[in-house]
Amino acid sequence: MTAPLWDPQQYLRHADHRTRPFHDLLARVPDPPAAPAPRVADLGCGAGNVTVLLADRWPGARITGYDNSPQMLERARTHAGPLLDFTEADAATWTPAEPYDLIVSNALLQWVPGHAARFPVWLDALTPGGTLALQVPGNFDQPTHVLMRELADSPRWRDRLGGVLRHTDAVLTPAAYLDALTVPGVTADVWETTYLHLLPGEDPVLDWVKGTGLRPVLTALADDPEAREEFLTAYRDLLRTAYPAGPHGTVLPFRRVFAVAHKETRNRTRTDRRPATPEEKG
Repeated sequence: MTAPLWDPQQYLRHADHRTRPFHDLLARVPDPPAAPAPRVADLGCGAGNVTVLLADRWPGARITGYDNSPQMLERARTHAGPLLDFTEADAATWTPAEPYDLIVSNALLQWVPGHAARFPVWLDALTPGGTLALQVPGNFDQPTHVLMRELADSPRWRDRLGGVLRHTDAVLTPAAYLDALTVPGVTADVWETTYLHLLPGEDPVLDWVKGTGLRPVLTALADDPEAREEFLTAYRDLLRTAYPAGPHGTVLPFRRVFAVAHKETRNRTRTDRRPATPEEKG
């Protein structure tokens, strides 16, 4: 699958709704062991609008936002400062070059096939008492994605869009995240929330997915404006039926999965139950 081209302006059109899950994730993240000056990584920082929330909470933190989209990084760098920088990296291969007190990933890992295989690397990079916190959308079985996939796989579009879109296995179940993150020396807290976003305007669900889930289609059809508009019109009509407008706007149910993995301050690997020696106690 070709990496999608991102449009920061389109993505930020629903910034208030998109940022709310990050606030909820951050509320469950304890202060890093090196607070008030921890080392923090924001993996998949996007436009940088949530990275600045990390700086707001820990003003003395040295924070690096990582992303593999040049368009998003250009926008993110408008937030850069003495302790806040942004650099290119691919989460599929990113290996921390130094210890981190906190690694955060917000709405990124659904784009990284097999991302759970990276957890041991990132957990190993945490300082004792450090935290890995992530949030991913859990809505790949909802009409926004199901209708998109069905349309892309229809005879009209199959040759051009076959294999472009993600399926329900793009993210794990909450139980699978809990299992993957609950390893010796680490405790994990996993939960899910379904938000009911009340969106204003005409065809707001289409406008929402144009900033995220629809990017692979928009990228694949970028060189053919007529085909792009044909697909968007057909998809828009399907969304209007699936998400009818109400008297106060259009309701978009959106499920999110959260995980916070906390590394023990002293990571013992002993499996016996004898009392720790003075040397083991440190």
